This record gives sequence, structure tokens and C-alpha cells, in this order.
Amino acid sequence: MQANRSVSPLRSRRARLLAGVVALGAAGLMTTQTLVPGQLAFAEAVRVEAAAPADFSDVVRTVSPAVVSVQVKQAVEPRMMNFGGRGGEGSGNGNGNGFEEFFKGLPEGHPFERFFREFGGKGQGGKTQPDKPRSYGLSQGSGFFISEDGFVVTNHHVIDKGTEFTVIDQNGDEYNATLIGADKRTDLALLKVESDTDFTYVDFADEAPEVGEWTVAIGNPFGLGGSVTAGIVSARGRDIGAGPYDDFIQIDAPVNRGNSGGPAFNMHGEVIGVNAAIFSPSGGNVGIAFAIPASTAQDVIMELRNGGTVVRGWLGVQIQNVSDDIAESLGLEEARGAIVAEAQENSPARKAGLRSGDTILAVNGTDVEDPRELSKIIAAYEPDTKVDITVWRDGATQDVTVTLGRLQDQEQVAAVQPEAEKARTSLDDLGLVLTTKAEAGLEGEGVVIAEIDPDSPASEKRLNAGDVILEVAGMKVDSPQDVLKALEKAGKDGRKAVLFRVETNNNTRFVALPMNLA
Repeated sequence: MQANRSVSPLRSRRARLLAGVVALGAAGLMTTQTLVPGQLAFAEAVRVEAAAPADFSDVVRTVSPAVVSVQVKQAVEPRMMNFGGRGGEGSGNGNGNGFEEFFKGLPEGHPFERFFREFGGKGQGGKTQPDKPRSYGLSQGSGFFISEDGFVVTNHHVIDKGTEFTVIDQNGDEYNATLIGADKRTDLALLKVESDTDFTYVDFADEAPEVGEWTVAIGNPFGLGGSVTAGIVSARGRDIGAGPYDDFIQIDAPVNRGNSGGPAFNMHGEVIGVNAAIFSPSGGNVGIAFAIPASTAQDVIMELRNGGTVVRGWLGVQIQNVSDDIAESLGLEEARGAIVAEAQENSPARKAGLRSGDTILAVNGTDVEDPRELSKIIAAYEPDTKVDITVWRDGATQDVTVTLGRLQDQEQVAAVQPEAEKARTSLDDLGLVLTTKAEAGLEGEGVVIAEIDPDSPASEKRLNAGDVILEVAGMKVDSPQDVLKALEKAGKDGRKAVLFRVETNNNTRFVALPMNLA
């Protein structure tokens, strides 16, 4: 006896619909472009067909012989023992005289007297013992061969203050190396191994990696040597405050101390970057590492190989970023470029007529987006090169021809000033109490900030009592009345913000303050 089964009309319709879908699919008629009345149509989801590598063994096997450990012998200054301790402990002045008198009063040959004479750091007359042997320390990093005849790339901070250099390959063979040259600004260095051996070497990549691309890091973390880690390119163009030419590749391949100077490879075995820094609150790996891009490294290493030094053009300006309010105060349509806070004395910029308040927008037709980009553009030129610099001055663009100088270690191609924080409110009163320099007991030009309201926009822009206002809206000021006149003019010109040129501790910068003179 067969049991009766009831089927609801809804279930019956669903079954028929499903059967129709299957039939259409089997016939190849199901497409996202076909619209049937009463049915919803969906676009196809994005799909990537490229498969991830099953493993990295081929890449690692091929490039590992080119990766080396770098050992650096560094001179260590001898530390003098201070028997005086802190001030008030035995001597009354913190110079150790109480202990010296105590030890000097001991009989000759007494163990404590002999200990003080040999290890106390001072002999008769308080002079340092001249026959102290110099002590040395040993630091370790990573590197890689870039030529068959033994040129090795590493970081500047790996070889810094080194006196002897040893390169160790994956087989454990050691080679003495000579420092060819180093560039502190990009944290790169070049060593040379003299040997009859033909070394396996690697090339720099011609193209920048894409974010999300696989990368393999090989190096000498914690002195272990030959360690391999893998990850992806997390970001490009990172500025971590390491130098004026920061343009780091960020990778998440685990990198630790000792990996510095080692290569980061793409899947073709090409070097996309030189591992240089990690971000780590604890000192260990947290998945954020930074590598110097191959494009930067290749150019710098080539110069070091040819001459042992890197030669850069020098403009000689202190610059800062153009924020939205600074752009508004200058009448710029967009916030870009680098505003000149000061043209250094006897610099190419000063000689060519560049002045504070000029906003550099382009160099030889190449747009300048920010101070960092200007620094890199100028540094890429040879000294004595003439360049046309497009500036925004007095509400219009004009070109200034500058003959670049040579950047020396003590000079800065562009000393980037800290960018002032943006104002959060617009106040009628700027929150400043001004006085003349004469009343403040000072000499020279400008108006002194005597007091400042801690809740004012000026305070938010990090202005402080004692700062000297040199210009307001491009007008030099020597009295509070001059400041008021400049503010009134800016108001009549329809400015929503007014630009102050301010001197703090002998450094000048621009600050844009919102204004409401109604």
C-alpha cells in the first residue's frame, strides 16, 4: 500500500523552476546577459586565473649562492670606569675625587691601589693611560653579489664605522672584502672581494614590483645565515623618515636583525629591493619590513662602483609641504608643490633669486607634488647643471633658472620643515598678543609673539610665545600695526587663510592661519 504524499503548489513551482534552470544550463543557455521577466540578473564576479607558485624552491636554489653574510669588525671606544658615581656620592661634585683620594691614600702595592691604577681610567695627574689596547666589536648583516668578479651590495648601516670586512658565502667560505664606497643618505654600500673565484651573482629588476606580488627575502637574521622567508609586496613609495629620498617598498616577508643589506627577490630571481629596515615595537618581526627599491639601488651602486662616491645636485632651500590652507592663502588651485621657507645663504637658490614664499611647482617641466619629490628630482642632476624651476609667486607662475651646486655631507638638498597641523576652527581673534622686538629686548626685523591663547588656531599650528613673525601675506612686518594692515589686505583680497612666515630658533617656516575679519 503506497502512502499518499502531498506536494504544496509552492514546492511544485520551485521544482519546475529548478528543472528549467538545469535544462537551460545543460543546453548552454544560462548567461548573465539574458534577462527573463521576473528573474534577477547578476554580473560575473572578478576572477584571477593565475596560479600561485607551488613552492619557491626553484628561485631559492638558483639565487642562494649569490647571497652572503657580511661580518664587520668595528673599533669600540674604551669605556672609562667612573668611581665617583652620581653627584653627591662620596665626592660632592660627581667627578670621583672622593674615591681618587681614597685610593691614592692606600699603600703602594695594595690590591685596591693597583686595581685603581690599572683600571680606574686615570693615572698620575688625571691623564688617560696611553697604552690601553683598542677593543673591537663585531656586527653582522647580509649582502649579495652583483658581479662575477666579487662586488657585493649591502647597507651603509651594516658597514658603518667598520675597519675590517668579511664576506661568507652559503658554503661557509670566507673572503676578505674592501669597502669601495657608501652612501648614508640612501643607506647603501658596496664591497669588493678579491678572489680568483667566479661568483654567482644576481641582477636588479628592471620593473618595479606590483603590490600583492610574491617576494622572497634571503639573508643572515641573527647571524643564522642563509635563511629564506617569503611574503608579498605590501605597499610602495613608503616614507619612513629615514632620509630625504625615502621611497621604500614595504614587504611582509619576515625580516629580522641581520637581514639588513640582503636582497628581496621576485619570482624571476631578480632583486626588487635591498632590505634595510623593519617596523617593530618589540625589536622582532611583525610582518612590516622595508626595502630600498632596485631602481634607487642600481643608480647609487653604479656611482659607487665608478667613483666610490655619489654626486648629487644641490639647490639649497628649506622647504615644507603645501597644505590645503597654505594653498588657499597663496591662491593656488590645488595643494601641491614645495614652499620655500628659506633660501640658504650663498646657495644656488639664493643666487638665482629664489626667495621665501616661492612655491616650487616644477623642475624642467617635471611636476613637483611634494618636498620629498623635489629632493629626489634635484639630487638626480649633476652639479653645475642649469635647471628651470617653475615657481608660484605673487599670484602667478614664473620660471627661475638655477645652476645647481654640489651637495656636500653638511649640506641639505631640501631641509623639509615639519608641516603645521591644520586648524580645526575659524576664529575672529587669532589668539595672539604681539609686541615689537625692541619691547621684547631683541634686535632685528619682525614682530614677537608675546602671548598665545592655548585654545587658538595659532596654538594648534604650533606657534609659541617668543616666535618671531617676519612676514604676513608676503608683507614684511616690524610692528603689530604692520600685521594688522597685512591682515586687512588679505581680507579685502578674499583670502580665507593668511600666510605667516615665522622664525623659531633660527629656523623659518610658513604657517597658514584661518581668518574671519567680519
